[in-house]
Amino acid sequence: MVDVGALIRTYYIRTLLCRIMVWMKLRMEMDSLWIRVRRMPRSIWFILLFGVGGALLFLHLEDLSKMLQQQGPGAEYGSSLRQSKEGLQAAEANPVSPMQHPNVEESKQRAATVSQEQDIGSPQITKRQRKLLKTSPQITHSKNVSSTSPPVSAREESLGNLSSVLETRKQVMKNMCGKYKSGISRTITPDHVKYIYVEDKYKVLYCEVPKSGCSNWKRTLIVLSGKASNPDKLKHEQVHYGGYLKTLNRYNQKEIMHRLQTYKKFMFVREPLDRVVSAYRDKFENPNDYYHNLFGKPIIKKYRVTPSAEALKTGNGVTFKEFVQYLLDGHRPVGMDIHWEQMNKLCHPCLIDYDLIGKFENMEEESNFLLRMIGAPDSLKLPSFKDRNPKDVRTSKEITERYFSQVSFMERQRVYDFYYMDYLMFNYSKPFNDLY
Repeated sequence: MVDVGALIRTYYIRTLLCRIMVWMKLRMEMDSLWIRVRRMPRSIWFILLFGVGGALLFLHLEDLSKMLQQQGPGAEYGSSLRQSKEGLQAAEANPVSPMQHPNVEESKQRAATVSQEQDIGSPQITKRQRKLLKTSPQITHSKNVSSTSPPVSAREESLGNLSSVLETRKQVMKNMCGKYKSGISRTITPDHVKYIYVEDKYKVLYCEVPKSGCSNWKRTLIVLSGKASNPDKLKHEQVHYGGYLKTLNRYNQKEIMHRLQTYKKFMFVREPLDRVVSAYRDKFENPNDYYHNLFGKPIIKKYRVTPSAEALKTGNGVTFKEFVQYLLDGHRPVGMDIHWEQMNKLCHPCLIDYDLIGKFENMEEESNFLLRMIGAPDSLKLPSFKDRNPKDVRTSKEITERYFSQVSFMERQRVYDFYYMDYLMFNYSKPFNDLY
């Protein structure tokens, strides 16, 4: 009989011997190849190393190209890397101004074609939507609505269009916050909410932006609270100094967070340079002892070449050029004021999630939308009158251009740079064509 065990052992021994012979032959071949490689000229080694380095560089550039494509067309090269290095310091500072990098504005305009700078899971903002936001059009009924259609249908269509505009406006702001202020602390302090007014009956929070309809909004909140019946009869001094409304910073931290999480929050903004001109006209061109004493005197003393004794005594007659010099001075003789402070620094929209960001330019339509959203009586409308200097013409684009024609191009550019974050976050167009 055949010994099966012996056959198996013989097979395994032969297999092992074959593998050992193959390994030894392979080792000899490798040793021989290594000897030949070591004898290669240094020039060949240089060419090989150069080729490997080139391949690695090509792969790295491919990764960067994909990253930029994900950011969107026209995105500034290296912006993500720069943000990761700057950390909290970059988050708190303004973005790189167009003055420092002239090609940024061109890149921003190209990026607006199809904006892909968005939070994860957020809808894309199309060119049509961005254009609609920048122009802030009045929302009107469709011309295609038949005269026999119920009026409610046209109204619902108008409200639907406006709701879409407001939602897209919020998304633009969130994109800018994610790009420029992603590293800010998420802790909300009383200082962050000191300009937010509370109305507990209808559970709304309003962040005050002066020169953007704030007096009339305060009148409306007072009526909502039941402390007055007619907003038109409330005088300026009553509205601002009557103690009808409380600011959110007067509550404890638990009460602050409860209201931020459960109340409707809104703010209204205005084209930044229109707002600056409006503030200057209101505070310096008209009688105002408080501003003339507190701001006018030090401004005239520092920026006027040969001030008269009367001007130094009263602070009257501050010119727009002197006001701009004060605004741009890193060592101002007197601090900033709420009427010309940047809007994003007043309301902190990157920290507080506002339910509605309205625009002064479309105040009537958007204020009515908000009042209906919070359940206010149908009879209540936001007042539209000017309670201070009512004879003055309301500041417009043409008036703003006239005032800024009094300063140099460089000063116009620097004022635009100063409010650049407001232009980005609230999606306003560049005010003058010759700016970077």
